[in-house]
Amino acid sequence: MIKRIIENKIESKLGTKKAIIVLGARQTGKTTLLNSIFHHKKNVLWLNGDSPEVRLNFQNINVNKLKNIIGNNKYIVIDEAQMISDIGLKMKLITDYIEDVQLIASGSSSFELANKVNEPLTGRKWEFNLFPLSFKEMVDYHGYWEEYNQLENRMIYGYYPDVVLAKKDKIELLNSLTSDYLYKDILIWNKIKKSDKLLKLLQALAFQVGNQVSYSELGLLSGLNNETVESYIDLLQKSFVIFKLPSFSRNLRNELKKSKKIYFYDNGIRNAIIANFNSLNLRNDVGALWENFIISERMKHTNYNNLYSNKYFWRTLKQKEIDYIEEYDGKLHAYEFKWNKKAKVKPPKAFISTYPDSDFQLINPENFESFIGIG
Repeated sequence: MIKRIIENKIESKLGTKKAIIVLGARQTGKTTLLNSIFHHKKNVLWLNGDSPEVRLNFQNINVNKLKNIIGNNKYIVIDEAQMISDIGLKMKLITDYIEDVQLIASGSSSFELANKVNEPLTGRKWEFNLFPLSFKEMVDYHGYWEEYNQLENRMIYGYYPDVVLAKKDKIELLNSLTSDYLYKDILIWNKIKKSDKLLKLLQALAFQVGNQVSYSELGLLSGLNNETVESYIDLLQKSFVIFKLPSFSRNLRNELKKSKKIYFYDNGIRNAIIANFNSLNLRNDVGALWENFIISERMKHTNYNNLYSNKYFWRTLKQKEIDYIEEYDGKLHAYEFKWNKKAKVKPPKAFISTYPDSDFQLINPENFESFIGIG
């Protein structure tokens, strides 16, 4: 079994009298993770929010009924908790009124579960995000060289657990993931009926990975108005499909101030959306694939290790740019990403002169390990 980075972190929070919440996209391994943590423990009650029976039993529930349901169990695990109405209030009843019981809940749609638990469980929860597998987790699983030799495959097929573990049919699995799971939470919870336009929007985003995006341009490509584009992108971000990088602007008059880039949490999902699984030597988007891959790996690393920073890209009206910037400890750390190991890149003079205390690093396949937490 592939051990997830947050497994030990979750275990360390057991018995702290706070609810533990695990959020992540569908099929990223939340149930497998919880099984790994609790398979050896006794007195564990498992409930699945997808079950109509479970949802029925949680309707109009009170403390006494909860006590009857939990019985003598010391742990209660609620999988797909977002399917249960008013789940936050019901979790609050457990944490506040049922002693010596550890509550753990998982959910595949952060916007639905988080919105329902944040207020009721203020100060009463530990929250963790689970992403697709990471390069680091796979290195821990079968060694550095084995994983490094899979780098091209990961850039094409991504890191969803079922895809990584499959010996064949990876394309079929990814197509199933995108058609059966990718939009499910968004379509269900927000009653979106224009799924064809949502797909067109995702395709437009996939083709623009690594570039600035314009909501008006995306609207023209997908047949949606600007307000709907913004709403859909917000939902896609909250359901762990994509994430945004804002532009960095502080001193120069010609710095872009309100631009944004959008990346996918998983390269395989991105490639499935545009139906392109060609090998790298047959593609014209290798630079975008590498950029998406390395930034998504960095996002996993910083999230799992509680490395807090502001994250940006930088560009001027004169087309001078830097792929990625992090701001922490009062300093700017700038990065440029190149798949070509021989590429030579210098930081733009305008950036260095304006932010002289910043540092700059080129990240390529020969030196990326420390950037994503290896070594």
